[in-house]
Amino acid sequence: MDRRTVLRATVAGGAAAFSGSLWAQAAVAAPAQPGPSPYGALRSADANGIQLPAGFTSRVIARSRRTVADTSYVWHDAPDGGACFAAGTGWIYVSNSEITPGGGASAVRFNADGSIASAYRILSGTNQNCAGGATPWGTWLSCEEVSRGYVYETYPQGGTAAVRRDAMGRFKHEAAACDPDRRVIYLTEDESNGCLYRFRPTSWGSLAGGTLEVLVAGSATSGPVTWARVPDPSGASTLTRNQVSGAKRFNGGEGCWYADGTCWFTTKGDNRVWAYDAVNQRIDLAYDAARVSGSAPLTGVDNITGARSGDLFVAEDGGNMEICVITPDEIVAPFLRITGQSSSEICGPAFSPDGTRFYFSSQRGTSGSSSGGITYEVRGPFRS
Repeated sequence: MDRRTVLRATVAGGAAAFSGSLWAQAAVAAPAQPGPSPYGALRSADANGIQLPAGFTSRVIARSRRTVADTSYVWHDAPDGGACFAAGTGWIYVSNSEITPGGGASAVRFNADGSIASAYRILSGTNQNCAGGATPWGTWLSCEEVSRGYVYETYPQGGTAAVRRDAMGRFKHEAAACDPDRRVIYLTEDESNGCLYRFRPTSWGSLAGGTLEVLVAGSATSGPVTWARVPDPSGASTLTRNQVSGAKRFNGGEGCWYADGTCWFTTKGDNRVWAYDAVNQRIDLAYDAARVSGSAPLTGVDNITGARSGDLFVAEDGGNMEICVITPDEIVAPFLRITGQSSSEICGPAFSPDGTRFYFSSQRGTSGSSSGGITYEVRGPFRS
């Protein structure tokens, strides 16, 4: 079994169920390399300034400080991390606001035909809400990217007040990814010497209490790891990343995505995509810009999400303002490119529940300011 087969099994759902015992046989294989995209070459920019493969189209969903179409709700500044949730016959896209003060998160509800039904606020009065993650019970974990920041559990359906989840630790939170098999939540930390954490809720489905742990390993980019309890999750006297001897350091933790036994997470400081094999408790590199032959297609590695096909979609903070695809065959290539917005970053990639629509934001749009954020939707023949 080669690493390509393992990558396909770990990301894809359904029949390609993950068997963790396969990972150890492939851990020494090279990370993904540039190659032809399964979607083909990018075409010229469309009316929205988006370069897409043939058969794909884009539309603008919302713009910062403007009302969302067919609603009276004004979209937030600096849209960042996001996710989609099923809602009756339609769905909801949730987006964070990475500003201080104010922060928070908003939601757009879509009808079954993709038209916009409503838009509304689901979190207010927080700071620098960057990324986060969806839970299996339908809530959105909105993370504060500030020193000793909090995680807030929010309710995309609306009508329920967000709850601060102190037990999940106070640090410079970035993203979260739920592992329902081991009943833990992985958490990244956006520090140049940050850590990877996991939170073990006392009762799965409730985040009111639990145990915060940090990943412990050496300096290698692959091999076995362990987890150790963080003595003081509040970081009141000592920052959480400095409380456990041997905690492995990661250079700027960013996006985080779990699928079938593997937690994929990114580090922007060194342009890497990591894979944590939760079954055998080991890490490996799925992508490393420094190990690419020739010009690296993916830099400024940031938010990450997965598709039904087993493809990973990774957004750039900077770079060429691209979202790149990493295929189960270990090919990395641009999927889309935003033109005319070099002072922005791409955030919040997420698929609709049926996998046919893809959402993301340009945090600062054409203006280069947090007030110029734009949230998009892309439709087309996504692989299944």
